[in-house]
Amino acid sequence: MKIAVVAIAFILIIGSLGAALFFLMRDKGRSNRTVHALALRVALSITLFLLILGAYKLGYIQPTGIR
Repeated sequence: MKIAVVAIAFILIIGSLGAALFFLMRDKGRSNRTVHALALRVALSITLFLLILGAYKLGYIQPTGIR
C-alpha cells in the first residue's frame, strides 16, 4: 500500500510533465497551460515530499540504509 501511493504520485508527476511538454509544443507560448501544468507538477512533488516526511515522523515508514 505504501509503495502504491508513491508510485501513483510519481505517475501523476510524470503525466503533468508530459502535459506541459504537449502544451508547450502545441500552443507555442500563446497560452498559460504550460505554466499551469508545471505548477501542478511542482505542487505534486512538494505534496509527495511532505507525505513521505510526515509518514517518517509518524513511524509509518522506517529508513533501511544501504545494504
